[in-house]
Amino acid sequence: MIAIIDYGAGNLKNVAKAFDFLGIENIVTSDASVIRNADKIVLPGVGAFGEGMANLTRAGLCNVIKEEAQSGKPLMGICLGMQMLFDESEESPGVKGLGILKGKIRRLPKLGDLKIPHMGWNDLKCEGKLFEGLNKPFVYFVHSYYLDAEDKSIVSATTHYGIDIEVAVESKNVFATQFHPEKSGEEGLRMLSNFAKL
Repeated sequence: MIAIIDYGAGNLKNVAKAFDFLGIENIVTSDASVIRNADKIVLPGVGAFGEGMANLTRAGLCNVIKEEAQSGKPLMGICLGMQMLFDESEESPGVKGLGILKGKIRRLPKLGDLKIPHMGWNDLKCEGKLFEGLNKPFVYFVHSYYLDAEDKSIVSATTHYGIDIEVAVESKNVFATQFHPEKSGEEGLRMLSNFAKL
């Protein structure tokens, strides 16, 4: 069973529908006991870093997520869910992230005629367990901020949008993507399937 954490952020239903399509048992929940009893956890989300962290705090889920990650349980963050796994974001100065992974979320630079937010499809340079069976997958992004990981060895995928940006990580049992696998067609479904098989 995969627990999809509900903390009032959008995009939960799309993630659940993707797992449903794959025939993978899942539940959307904000119940700490359900999350603790699940085999794997997904932290999805769209929206602002500060609001997301405030919602997680109000729901009493920050320590639950940290403890489950430390226990070795597979955890996957998607979009805002990935950003909140890190220490802080330029979007919300002074707001602390979960700090499960070390690094900072930075604003995409305004370069030439590139639009911010970055919305659309990009291919990846990638490696790691999430990307098994895939070669330069084409995935869907909606974001204005990007990861600057402290430990570059955990970065499992990059793409180019004016600059090279870090868009996925793999650190032991913790996985995360800035892009949306649930909106990225067959290749995105393959990533979710790979996570489910861990």
